[in-house]
Amino acid sequence: MEKDFLKIIVDHKKEELEFLKKKRPENLLRLNSQIKREIRPFYETLKKPNNMKSGKINIIAEIKRASPSKGDIRLNLDPGKMAKDYEKGGASAISILTDEKFFKGSADDFTIARKATRLPMLRKDFIISAYQVYDSFILGADAILLIAKILSREQLKDLLALTHELKMSALVEINSEKDFEKASNSGARLIGINNRNLNSFDTDISTATRLISLFNKDQVAVAASGISGKKDINKNCKAGIFNFLIGESLVKADNTVNFLKSLIE
Repeated sequence: MEKDFLKIIVDHKKEELEFLKKKRPENLLRLNSQIKREIRPFYETLKKPNNMKSGKINIIAEIKRASPSKGDIRLNLDPGKMAKDYEKGGASAISILTDEKFFKGSADDFTIARKATRLPMLRKDFIISAYQVYDSFILGADAILLIAKILSREQLKDLLALTHELKMSALVEINSEKDFEKASNSGARLIGINNRNLNSFDTDISTATRLISLFNKDQVAVAASGISGKKDINKNCKAGIFNFLIGESLVKADNTVNFLKSLIE
């Protein structure tokens, strides 16, 4: 029987949350989230191509040390240097994996990267509770990832509302028509189409080009996973997608700046 990676990760996240709540109660996080801070424009940056005249794409460049499907990718990466290279290479925003057990990321990676760049920052984790939304605000996130598959319709709607109340953006991730319906009914504006099925971690690059046909004119799409070169980007552009979240191929690149430029230009 194949492992259900998503269930394993979410079950562990629930245990992790119970531990964190004992260390720092949610009411304390809620109080700290009332402090005003700078929010960089994440959704606003992605709602149109990088350059309207040339039609240049937007890339959310990801800092990612490992994953359950690929194992260790680049454990010794320097998040500050990588963030600077992403900005230099023309990225529109940065995504950081903060899950420790399965992706070997951390809140420290996020903090270091944020100090090194002026780009909007997405905290990518398995968010299932308001506690994590408040924590993301305090950490300095401009946007958070909400995965439709692991949230009920009511949960997604509530977490989306809280995110917007805190003036952050939300990237709502889908992988199927059912996920899209849930995201759409919850009022999601920025929707990430993950080509990777998080239950099995199998990747199908055609998922994004198939599901984009469901979007209405007010919804902005981001294609994620399996985007490894210009050919993949061009295929998605023809389908009407101009935002891409790219991690592994960028993290592994010998020359991050040049590789990123080659994807955008």
